Amino acid sequence: MAPQSVLRATLLVSFSVLLTVLLGFGLPALLNAAMRLAGLPETSVTECIVVLYAVFVLYVATPRIPRGLLEVKGKAVFITGCDSGFGHALAKHLHKLGFTVFAGCFLKDKGGEGAKELEDFHSDHMKVVQLDVCSDEQVNQAVEFIRSNLEERGLWAVVNNAGVSTFGEVEFTSMDTYKQMSEVNLWGTIRVTKAVLPLIRRAKGRVVNLASMYGRMGNAMRSPYCVTKYGVEAFSDCLRYEMKAWGVKVSVVEPGNFIAATGIFTRDIVAATAAKLWSEAPPDVKEDYGKAHFEHRVALMRSYCNSGQKDVTPVLDDITDALTSKRPYTRYNPSEPHWWIRVQVMTHLPGAISDFLYF
Repeated sequence: MAPQSVLRATLLVSFSVLLTVLLGFGLPALLNAAMRLAGLPETSVTECIVVLYAVFVLYVATPRIPRGLLEVKGKAVFITGCDSGFGHALAKHLHKLGFTVFAGCFLKDKGGEGAKELEDFHSDHMKVVQLDVCSDEQVNQAVEFIRSNLEERGLWAVVNNAGVSTFGEVEFTSMDTYKQMSEVNLWGTIRVTKAVLPLIRRAKGRVVNLASMYGRMGNAMRSPYCVTKYGVEAFSDCLRYEMKAWGVKVSVVEPGNFIAATGIFTRDIVAATAAKLWSEAPPDVKEDYGKAHFEHRVALMRSYCNSGQKDVTPVLDDITDALTSKRPYTRYNPSEPHWWIRVQVMTHLPGAISDFLYF
C-alpha cells in the first residue's frame, strides 16, 4: 500500500474513533441536560449508545417502508439513454412490470444493438424512438410520437437517464469538453423535461432525473462531470417546487459507483481520453505538471475501471419506487456504504474536515 493510502486510512480510522468517543461522552451529556430541562429522569451512557447504534442499524438495514403503490396498468414512461447501461436495463424492467415504455435510443437509426434488442420485443408496450437529447428537432419528434400514441390521461413519467462521463484535471480539460458534457447531461435533461412537462402535468405524473453522488460532492479529475450533475440537482429542486401545485412529483436518483455494471469507463476509454488530454494540453501546463504526475492520475482512473457494484438492481429498484410509490422520496441514494458515508461527511461536515480526510 502506498504511503499516502496508509496515511489516509489511518486518518479515517482515527476520525472514526474520535467521533465514537465524542458521541459516547458528548451525546449522553447533551441528552441528560435536555432531560433535566424537560423535568424527566436522566438517561445513561449505555442507553444513549445503544439507542444511537440501534437507530443507525435500522436506517441502514431496514427495508424501505411501504408508502402505498400505484397501479401500473395504463401508465406510460419515457426513458432517455436506452442504448445501454441503466436506461437499457430500466426499459426492460419497466416493460416487465406492465408499463408502456417509450425508449429513447441515440443509435436507433444507426442500427444500434441496444435499440435492436428492445425492438425485438415486438410488443405494443415497448416503443423505441430515435433520440439525441442534444437535438431540439429529435426531442420534439419523439414527443410528437409519444403524444400520438398516448391515451388521454397523458404521460405518467419521464426518466432523464441519458448521460456521458469523462475525466481530467481542470487545466487539461478543454472548454469544448465542458460544453459537450453539459449539452448532454444538463441541457439534455432540461430540454427533454420542458418538452414533455405538458403531458406529465395532465397525468399528474412524475419526473425522475438521474444525477450522481458527484452531484452532491466534488472530486479531483471529475469536474466536467460534477458540474453537470450539480446542475441536474439544482434544476430538479427548482422544478419540484414549481410542480407541487400541479401534483407532479420530482425525484432525483444519485447512483454511487456502478462503473463495473455499466462499463462507462474501460481501460480503452481511459487510454483514449488520456491521450487526447495530453495531446491537447497547452505546453506550459505539460511542463508544469509533468508527465509523471499526469500518468499517476491516469493510473488512478484506470484502477477504477472494474470497481463498484456489478448489479444495477439497486438503481432500478429506486427508480421504480419513484415511479410507483404514492409518496416517492425526493432523493434516492443507491450506493455502497462507504460512498454513502463519504457523501454525508462531505456534505454535512466543515470543508476543512472532509478535505483533510479525502484529499
